[in-house]
Amino acid sequence: MNEDVKTMKRTAVNPWPWSLNYGYNQAEIIDRSARCLVCSGQTSVDGEGNPQHAGDMRNQIALSLDNLETVLNAAEMTFSNVIRLSLYTTDVDDAMKHLDLLGSRFGRFGVTPPMTLLGVTRLALPPLMFEIEATAAD
Repeated sequence: MNEDVKTMKRTAVNPWPWSLNYGYNQAEIIDRSARCLVCSGQTSVDGEGNPQHAGDMRNQIALSLDNLETVLNAAEMTFSNVIRLSLYTTDVDDAMKHLDLLGSRFGRFGVTPPMTLLGVTRLALPPLMFEIEATAAD
């Protein structure tokens, strides 16, 4: 590894601490980033793109996170590299009940990336209730 390359540094920006109760920072300053990965929305689909877990928000969120982790791993990254999340759901109240899944995945790495949660009328395929987009850097 080149000695001039430095490890990415994350600095939390939280003028109000309430968002930490939900597992995210209001913003983060990213210094010394070498690569940036922009992920498309990951949903509850299998390897052939077939929707899974119709009507089951918790398992849809879990599989969406599994699929995001697969994409990150393919880029030689982990959840520790995620610097921004956008969450889309057809049922905000139901999704909020299961966001502990994000905490369990990101908490292992001690990161709380800024995120936005949006309620939408529907996603690309009717059985889907949850989608997660991520930006990652190293």
